[in-house]
Amino acid sequence: MWRKAALVALLALTVGYIYHTNPELPDIILRFIAQAIPQSLSVQHESNAPTLEETISRAWETLITAPTKQWGRIAVGVNACIDVVVSGVGLLQALAVDPGSGQDHDVLHSKDDLKEAFIHYMERGAAAERFFSDKEVFQRIARAAAEYPGAQLYVGGNAALIGQKLASYPEMVVLLCGPVGPKLHELLDEQIIVPPESLQETDEYHLILEYKAGEQWGSSRAPQANRFIFSHDVSNGEMSALETFVASLEEFQPGLVVLSGLHMMEGMGRELWEVRLKEAVIAISDVRNEVPIHLELASMTDRDYMSSIMKEVMPIVNSVGLNEQELLFLSQAGGGPHSDLPAWNSIPDVGRVTDILLWVLEHHGRADPGSEADLTRIHFHTLAYHILATVDGHWGNQRAAVAAGARVASSQACGLQAVDVGKVVLKAPLNFYSSFSDPRESLVLDPSNPVTVWRRGNVSFHLSPVLVCKRPLRTVGLGDAISAEGLLYSELVSQQSSEQ
Repeated sequence: MWRKAALVALLALTVGYIYHTNPELPDIILRFIAQAIPQSLSVQHESNAPTLEETISRAWETLITAPTKQWGRIAVGVNACIDVVVSGVGLLQALAVDPGSGQDHDVLHSKDDLKEAFIHYMERGAAAERFFSDKEVFQRIARAAAEYPGAQLYVGGNAALIGQKLASYPEMVVLLCGPVGPKLHELLDEQIIVPPESLQETDEYHLILEYKAGEQWGSSRAPQANRFIFSHDVSNGEMSALETFVASLEEFQPGLVVLSGLHMMEGMGRELWEVRLKEAVIAISDVRNEVPIHLELASMTDRDYMSSIMKEVMPIVNSVGLNEQELLFLSQAGGGPHSDLPAWNSIPDVGRVTDILLWVLEHHGRADPGSEADLTRIHFHTLAYHILATVDGHWGNQRAAVAAGARVASSQACGLQAVDVGKVVLKAPLNFYSSFSDPRESLVLDPSNPVTVWRRGNVSFHLSPVLVCKRPLRTVGLGDAISAEGLLYSELVSQQSSEQ
């Protein structure tokens, strides 16, 4: 056995030397060092040595501790609907649509537009959401979807999904404002308070076309599981519940406000969103100053609209939640770092992501010492890892918050209440940089302490890997669950945080 140990030690020294001279070593070699070598050296316990996934999952349980101060009452608005979840390929085949080439469409006008946009995003394994302009055609597709074998109806809309997640914690009192029809009201957690003004006679339906990793349709193949969402939703599109939402806050007295649904206005056309966005800014500004506001973003395609949200809405909220597509689109809309990048190539580069997050906080948040903006926190999530970027002195317990968001992504995607290490896989990079360009810091992911922390100026970054579900059962609402969980473990502080 000593020969085996000596060989492994020699190999470790050799690989270590190569890594020292070439820090951009492929992850596969780093994984071998982190996993194979320690297991081989532990002669007595090599059969019982934990995997990287087991090590990370156990470490999360230690890291994830509740904040000293809970939110208590949380108000959530304003988009809500019924999600009809169905196989995307199966539904399109049932609609007698033939496979073909993909093409993105900002707005869908026909079944052919739907097919092309679905294929475009399926081939990239990326999530997207679009407005379907023709009401009658949409209703026919919606009926076909609801009747499709295996179709399922769920609570939908970012606000309602976040509300459902928050309400799963008995100590939380949750208010939900949005267009709530009879079926949605029936599906909502009984602990959720819905103001009478939010109730309406009919439900709004969103169609969720899911696809699995490796699923094939014609010549198109999905690299990973995801979904394509579309709707003809005027109530949510006009954010008709916004004023009701803000008016209800005075009586409800929340500790935290969560706002979503701005992306729905994009499909209504520029004339409407220009006016309605200004009204939204006035309404949001009416929320009393001591109550923090979290804004949850979603897929958008209109750069002018995204630019307006960035300039007018972001500075008056405290926190933002978004994924990799939305982050890159923010930069493209505002001429920020890496805005010439057409799309992410597989797992987004941590250095590039960090550059954009810092740019948002410096240009539209309070990272600029002279700024009066309220934005001090961004929760970024992608398939393989999450990052919380916070301006120092405003938020606490962020190690726990980012780890909690990652943990719920790992369990919920597999349809479980807890992480099953046999059903997940680590895809996050084991080494990465704090920036894409110099000066930059070389960082390493430690599985036994899986929240990596670094600073750039007065902004702290907390990164946690995600244990990716090998066979996800449902991807819809995952981002909303991640943001909700991260917020539950976050704490707003009034003095300089001592968190390192």
